[in-house]
This record gives sequence, structure tokens and C-alpha cells, in this order.
Amino acid sequence: MRTLKLCSLIGCVALALALVPAPSQADHAWGNYHWERSSNPVTLGLGDNVDSTWQQWLDEAAADWSASTVLDTPVVAGKARGNCGARNGNIEVCNDTYGPTGWLGIAQIWVDGDHITRAVAKLNDTYHNSAPYNTDGWRDNVMCQEVGHTFGLGHQDENFNNGNLGTCMDYTSNPDGPPANRAPNAHDYEQLEAIYAHLDDGGGSGCNPRSPKCNAAPPAFNDMELPGPAQWGRLVAISRDGGQAIFEQDFGNGFKVVTHVTWTLENARRFASQ
Repeated sequence: MRTLKLCSLIGCVALALALVPAPSQADHAWGNYHWERSSNPVTLGLGDNVDSTWQQWLDEAAADWSASTVLDTPVVAGKARGNCGARNGNIEVCNDTYGPTGWLGIAQIWVDGDHITRAVAKLNDTYHNSAPYNTDGWRDNVMCQEVGHTFGLGHQDENFNNGNLGTCMDYTSNPDGPPANRAPNAHDYEQLEAIYAHLDDGGGSGCNPRSPKCNAAPPAFNDMELPGPAQWGRLVAISRDGGQAIFEQDFGNGFKVVTHVTWTLENARRFASQ
């Protein structure tokens, strides 16, 4: 572990950077985060807030992730509020021209301890509407990857200079490969089985508003939208090549919003060169 100083879109920050490589068969769970449930497969609907350009990629991601033995991920009616605001028990998927933020896509999870209570995946058309990101391969990769994060998956590899692993959970500079990084692979499904191997007593897929535990959450935890770096909280990790970053907004008592950011290749290279 060593500390590097990086200048990002939110200014210069000091952070601890783990330099352990991520081989293709490594554990790639995102912490211990998972949805609470009393049986498998758990149904996690993907709220449809995307336009016609993204519809086929949302449908494809839903079908691909539903191939897991522990998840059923149908496309359902979107219920996002405002700037893709989440609701308890839901995963909302949105696209918009979010501006020159430097990110292609983000995944945000609201967690109570280790349990995910709500999630969003956002795709930034400010970049996806122009080269090199306005291709089927890029849209497929980013949609599949951001949705995968909302289940508790991390990356199999975070170096865009490495050869493709044939999974959308691999950061890449060429999603079409070969091999193509446009869908989950067998190791992603195996990791999901490991994440969801145990069952939870609560049995719910989100925080029950009538429970004392849920009511202990600060109002901002349930109501707040976190559209940009100023609201994402503390930068807690960044990949070696600068392409992936994780932020945490801590509300206390185990309540957090965790944001996974996929930067554009241009920003990744700039961060890595610092």
C-alpha cells in the first residue's frame, strides 16, 4: 500500500492505492455488498428510464444477468425521480447528457451495513454520443458493467492496457476485442453464486420503511440524489491506471452511499500520469 497524489475532476487528493493485480480468476466482489433475500434466485428488476438508443443494451444486460442461477433481473417500468434518483428495493437505469463530467458511467448503491437497499446505474450521453464511445461495443460494455456493479460485483481486471478477458466486468480500451468484453462470463456467474450463497433472515430486497432500523437512517440517506463528485463524498479507491474510482458518502450507523465511477479513457490516462 502506498499513497499517491492525483489531480482529478474534484481537485488534488491523497489516497491509498492498492497495487495488488487483479487476475482473471481473482475474487471480484465489491466489498461484501449484496441484496438481502430469503431465497435464491432473488428478483431484482431493472427500472427502464432509458431512451430508444439504449433500450436494446438494457434488454441485453437484463437477459445476460438473468442467466445467473442466483439472480432474476427483468426489465421493469422505471420509477426514477429527478436526476435518476433511486427508490428503496429498486435498481434504476438511466441515460442522459450529464455533461463533461469525465465519466462514461456510474453505479451507485445505498447500503445498510452490507445490504444494498437501492441502486442506480447512469450512462453519460455527453460522451456516448461521440467517438470513440458512440459504438455498440462501448454501449454494451458500459451498460452491462454498471448494472453488474449494482448486484455487488467488482472488476476482474482494472488495467485498460491488458488483453480483454471476455467479460464486461473487465476495464478495456477496446470492448469489441477480441475477445469481446460485452457480456458476463462464467467467472462472473461463479462470483455471484459466492456472493449470494448465504441467505438473510430479513428476506427483503430493501429497507422496510416501517422497521425501526430503516427509520434510523438519516432523511438525506433516503431522499438525497448524488449527481456529481461534490456529493459523492470521500474518494476511497482508484485503480492503478486511473480508470475506475470508488467514493463513499457516509451517513453514520452503517448507512452509506457508495459510487463506482468509470472514467473516460482520456481522464484515466491523465490520472495515471500524475
